[in-house]
Amino acid sequence: MSLPHRHDLMYGNVRLYTGTASPELAGEVSQYLGLTLCDREIVQFPNENLFVKLKKSARGQDCYVIQTTTTPVHRNLMEMLILLQTLKMDSAARITAVIPYLCYARSDKKDQPRVPITARLIADMIQVAGADRYITMDLHAGQIQGFFSIPGDVLTAFTILLKYLKERIPTMYSPVVVTADLGFAKKGRNFAAALQTPIAFIEKRRTGNDARSEAMTLIGDVSYRDVILVDDEVDTGTSMIKAVDIVKKHGARNVYVVFVHPVLSANAARDLAASAVTQVITTNTVPIPEEKLAYFGDRLTVLSVAPLLGEVIRRANEGRSVGELFDE
Repeated sequence: MSLPHRHDLMYGNVRLYTGTASPELAGEVSQYLGLTLCDREIVQFPNENLFVKLKKSARGQDCYVIQTTTTPVHRNLMEMLILLQTLKMDSAARITAVIPYLCYARSDKKDQPRVPITARLIADMIQVAGADRYITMDLHAGQIQGFFSIPGDVLTAFTILLKYLKERIPTMYSPVVVTADLGFAKKGRNFAAALQTPIAFIEKRRTGNDARSEAMTLIGDVSYRDVILVDDEVDTGTSMIKAVDIVKKHGARNVYVVFVHPVLSANAARDLAASAVTQVITTNTVPIPEEKLAYFGDRLTVLSVAPLLGEVIRRANEGRSVGELFDE
């Protein structure tokens, strides 16, 4: 169903733009809306400076820049910021940054002396670049919403993951939801309630300032049960792989690893695929390279967030409630 051409819209018609970070997801969003991605030129000069040029005027239009901010993080971040500013200088009526995965989201507080709150800096940069609104998914911490001085929609892909799992719960043996760390306990409890399963927790203690962390102990019973391990993202995979090992040592049968953002840095894909995991279920907020997909074979399921993003864009353009999508 395509968007109608309407002249009474306050912000004009939808114009979709994308950088080079997630063209496949942007293409799916445009297909959902029945639109074509707007053409633009992105050039990197020999000195690594970026140049952006729109091929058609965006004056008076409702513009959406779809760009995830994973590796190469700083290239993708700068592409988004420059695209936002280009649209601003071209007199777009409204500009929305659509960021399926927001970089630096873990730097959300001063938890030790002499450190920055980089997530706040990123929020400021997005606004200064020209964004009037933002759309993102499953932030690492809810307080990051407060770093933005512009309105936005923070969506969750867990509705998509839940729908998939509800269809498979009947085939599982005495399933139990397990959160990979206590910080995810509240969301994990809601996830278990929606699936009508019991819940267990893994206590994780982080050591040092690097990305590695140590999963320690299990709180709850997983013996002779199928385990659904949930988290918001998998980066290096260290915590999730240790979580898989722990539940298997405590007698778990099959282990289903479920998360939204497949960052899968360094050797995470290889190591997670080598663990005792039955199936990995994630989304396409972050594109997974072919060489990493190959490690999993048929044990990986990637669910698309494009229909959700597309519907939110449609509703934002038409001035309709987004909360209705989630019965809010």
